[in-house]
Amino acid sequence: MEVFIEPIGRLINEFAKLPGVGKKTAQRYAYRVINMTEGEARAFADAILDAKRKVRFCKICGNFSEEDICAVCASREGKQICVVKEPKDAIALERLHAFKGVYHVLHGVIDPMNGVTPNDIRVRELLERVQRGGVEEVIMATNPDVEGEATAMYIAKLLKPLGVKVTRLSRGIPIGGELEYTDDVTLERALVERKEL
Repeated sequence: MEVFIEPIGRLINEFAKLPGVGKKTAQRYAYRVINMTEGEARAFADAILDAKRKVRFCKICGNFSEEDICAVCASREGKQICVVKEPKDAIALERLHAFKGVYHVLHGVIDPMNGVTPNDIRVRELLERVQRGGVEEVIMATNPDVEGEATAMYIAKLLKPLGVKVTRLSRGIPIGGELEYTDDVTLERALVERKEL
């Protein structure tokens, strides 16, 4: 006999596909959805579909946007570009209200063990942005893990001949840590005390 009837089992399986969600958490989420009113469940489902339909990537920086160009790229000068792995990292930095430049989202990091090369992430697009001129500093804000460090060093090596200052977030973020989960004080200190590569 099946432990869960098919609709519950299917819902649990879908929640379990989310990163960081194990079977027990997926079960709790499924039970919560089942206990919602039909209106609450519809609003939840509509929010998912609405996000899927409307959210796209900015054509300039690669961050989340509802338009072709995100609000940050449309309203700020591009003298400083902060390079991050994922959109969630740009959101973590933006939360501080301390950075007044623009972002460049790589959508990954160099990871040879998993077959990710520089051609698989948005390195070329970053180089094109810098080559167009007006950029004074590129801040490497990839995670302080092996892949993040390797990506930062690789990009810094490509940018140095272009005459742009390349800095790295200060060490304050723990090795193996992720920007998304770093507390605001540590993240702001790392941004303010960044160092040239």
